[in-house]
Amino acid sequence: MENKADLRRRLLGGAFLAAALLMLVAGQTVLRNSLRDVGFLLYWLVCIVFTFLAMMTAFRDLSAVRRRTRKEQRALLEDTLEEIAREEKARANKPETGGRP
Repeated sequence: MENKADLRRRLLGGAFLAAALLMLVAGQTVLRNSLRDVGFLLYWLVCIVFTFLAMMTAFRDLSAVRRRTRKEQRALLEDTLEEIAREEKARANKPETGGRP
């Protein structure tokens, strides 16, 4: 039961994670010798920010999934209890035959 908000949240989290991973790989290979002083600090700070944003997006998604699961479980329980009550009412209103065919 995914909706557009779930899809948007997961794509955004994936984009943050991909950006952090790309920056990690680039920082350790291509840019290793060219990053110096303030540039070095800013680069890795941005990489950490992308990682943090990916984690926060994952926590928000987890919270949304838990909330939806709780709501669906509550609805299922209510439906089941209503069904049991209907069956009991139907059984109580049904005339007893006393075991005769």
